[in-house]
Amino acid sequence: MTALQQQGAAAKTATYALATASTAVKNAALEAMAQALIQGQEDWLSANAQDVAAAREAGMRPAMLDRLTLTPERIAGIVDGVRQVAALPDPIGRVDRMETRPNGLIIGRRRVPLGVIAIIFEARPNVTVDAAALCLKSGNVCILRGGKEAIRSNRCAAELMRGALVQAGLPADCISLVQDTSHETANELMHLDGYVDVLIPRGGAGLIRAVAKEASVPVIRTGEGVCHVYVDDEADLDMAASILYNAKCSRPSVCNAAECVLVHRDVAAEFWKRALPLLSAKSVELRGDAESLPLLGAGAVPAAESDWDAEYDDYILAVKAVGGLEEAVAFINRHGTGHSEAIITTNYFKAQRFLDAVDAAAVYVNASTRFTDGGEFGLGAEIGISTQKMHARGPMGLEELTSCKYIIYGQGQVR
Repeated sequence: MTALQQQGAAAKTATYALATASTAVKNAALEAMAQALIQGQEDWLSANAQDVAAAREAGMRPAMLDRLTLTPERIAGIVDGVRQVAALPDPIGRVDRMETRPNGLIIGRRRVPLGVIAIIFEARPNVTVDAAALCLKSGNVCILRGGKEAIRSNRCAAELMRGALVQAGLPADCISLVQDTSHETANELMHLDGYVDVLIPRGGAGLIRAVAKEASVPVIRTGEGVCHVYVDDEADLDMAASILYNAKCSRPSVCNAAECVLVHRDVAAEFWKRALPLLSAKSVELRGDAESLPLLGAGAVPAAESDWDAEYDDYILAVKAVGGLEEAVAFINRHGTGHSEAIITTNYFKAQRFLDAVDAAAVYVNASTRFTDGGEFGLGAEIGISTQKMHARGPMGLEELTSCKYIIYGQGQVR
């Protein structure tokens, strides 16, 4: 048995205790985790500082460094997220359908955990805690495999949380971290049949596509975000500029950041007068089509065909002029990844058409794509943003981490 198989076996064994744990026990464990993370904050920050220093020396881009970095304020937010999950209703055991058949059988459908959830993710230490908290509350054991850039941070957080589980009377193996961050262990985790019930990749497009292609265990695709903002000819242009700035610049390295803006040609000149000063404050590189380039200033560069499908994760924005709503919708459905799309317009009927016609997990009217997030949607933390259509779509909170079983009550019926 390999080390990862042993880890998988321990996780599978832990499912039997966690699946039947009461809500009170799970909530007590979550509170113990929150307290442990606060009490161990200095150790966690110290480990993270080592990760950040190593990543900076290795040449990690500033936007990705931001994703890696922990601060006391960010830790406070992470801990608050754990407590928000504890406060949410427990989906496990809920019967969402019950009916009596003509033969007298009473048939119900009950929510149950998925089992062992493996998560492969990149340089985001907050995912270690968010994923563990959501899995725990939904009765799932988790095996976490983070990137090498965050290994010290992840080890510290995992040990703090595992200690808290034991303190609360649950097996430490309800949460485990893969210590080896090599490609070989990632590949082995993708093929851990018999131990892993579902695998969730969180990260860039390359990671997600590789996992979806290679894995033999079931996969839920998340996070690949080529998100668009369409500025209609009936938009409030000041609002549009503000929304685009937020969608692109608030955190450009996350999957709900805008990567492309489509601007109706009739308002393009006026819109860019408002938007350029905002974007230039963050030194956003604009890559425009031939029609847009004259409006974008001296620093803009021509867009290549590949720019329409690029997830930059950086201060780079693709720009295209369009002739109207239908052209914008067709472009988004052709080049988007089904994540988050927005229209800025004052026309109710255009807004409704956009909501109906755009094929994405989250579709916005007059708001930033940056709101696609479990916390913002009232789900507590989220384990990822699913961009597929089977099982779950959009931010995956507690409900999306459950399956169902049918329960049947009889009085001697035979068929």
